[in-house]
Parts: sequence; structure tokens; C-alpha cells
Amino acid sequence: MSGTKALIFTLILLVVAIGTAFAADPPATDKPHIPLIGEKAPSFKAETTQGEINFPEDYKGKWVILFSHPADFTPVCTTEFMTFAKMMPEFEALNCKLVGLSIDSIYSHIAWLRTIKEKLEYRGMKNIEVTFPLIADLKMEVARKYGMLQPSASHTKAVRAVFFIDPEGKIRAVIYYPLSNGRNFQEIKRLLIAMQTSDANQVATPADWQPGDDVIVPPPGSCGTAQERMDKKDKDVHCFDWFFCFKKSPKEETAKPAKK
Repeated sequence: MSGTKALIFTLILLVVAIGTAFAADPPATDKPHIPLIGEKAPSFKAETTQGEINFPEDYKGKWVILFSHPADFTPVCTTEFMTFAKMMPEFEALNCKLVGLSIDSIYSHIAWLRTIKEKLEYRGMKNIEVTFPLIADLKMEVARKYGMLQPSASHTKAVRAVFFIDPEGKIRAVIYYPLSNGRNFQEIKRLLIAMQTSDANQVATPADWQPGDDVIVPPPGSCGTAQERMDKKDKDVHCFDWFFCFKKSPKEETAKPAKK
């Protein structure tokens, strides 16, 4: 084999090897990134059923539940949207806005929401009008920023992600559900109230906590304060041990809207 042919043959083998490597292990940039608790919510501008939004800047001073669904005109998603729409006044009362997303066009969104209002009924809910924004994300730009598109589940449908974003634009909690199973909306509301209670009163909430239940007094940070807690008979605090103390649920259970 001449030197030129040998070089060409070597280059071909190299190209094949590189192609095989990329096929076996896609570049890190193609893998979904999930924003972590405590991080700033990724920013984006998007077209929605309620006009363009600039996120999260348009929601400063408010909590936001940003959630994704696999597709319009699917039964599980339809039950979820009807439930969210019915509960929207309850979330508004908690200073919380709802923003939905799927990898569908704005025209598909409008047609689906119209069908929900005009034709569908679920658990006594009918004539349900969805008035919170629903993002059209055909290019999957927002879905990728929030790790909503997970290739092991689907390359074209977003999983059921729920992001809780606080009034300062930070990610505070994240819940993911599979494509096949609908969300528990009472749990979503319960968790929102729990985080607002913790923020407003510097307390924690125990397992299975419900609004009105006793809350946890955070453990002391030193031996001296631990002993002081045990020696001090605070009628509002009930301690089983220095680190395991409860008190009645505070009156201020939810966050107030930020002052302008």
C-alpha cells in the first residue's frame, strides 16, 4: 500500500472511530440540565396563550409554579389542566402564579383549551376556562433549560415537571412525574404553603405536615443554646429532647406579597 493510500485509510478509520464514540456517548451539551434547588430560575422569553412573557422577570415578588405536560389533546394532561384551572384562585390567594408548557404550537394550545371549555367534564368540573399562560415551545428551548425533555422517556414530549420558584426568582422545589401518571395537586398546594410557612416564621415542617399542624423549631447551633432550651420552660415550645422540639402552627402561614 502506497503512503498516500495508507494515509487515506487511516483517516477513514479515525472518522469511523469518532462517529462510533459520539453515537455511544452523546456530548454533554445534549444531555438535559435540571436547575437545582437554590439556583436562579433560567431566564427566557416565550409566546403563550396570554401573550409574550419574560420569565422570571415578569413575576418578581410572586411565587410561580412552572410546570410542563407531555402534549395537548391527551387525557391525563386534560384532567391536570382542568384541576389546575379550577384551583387557580386558591394559588392566587397564596400569591402564586401558574405557568404551563408543552412542546406544541400556540394554535394547538388554543384549540385544546377551547375543547376543554366547550366539551369536556371531569369529576363534576365542566365549562372550565384555562386563563393562566401556556407556553408554546416547539423548538424545545425552554424544555431543555429546565430538564423537562428527558430522552430516556421521550425525545418529543416533556415529562411532568413542576418547578416552585420564589418571589426572588430562585428554584425552591422540583417534582418530576412520569408521562403516564397525573400529579397530586393537593400535594403541590401543601408544599407551597409549607415553604411559605418556613420562610415567614423560620420553622421547619415535619413528615405529612398539613396547614394548622405543629411545626418544628430548628435545632440550636451550640451546646450552650441546647442546654438553655432544655432548662427554659417555654409554654409555646414542647421538647422531647434538645434537638426535637415542636410548637403550635404560627398564624402567619403564608407569604405576603412583596412590598413595592
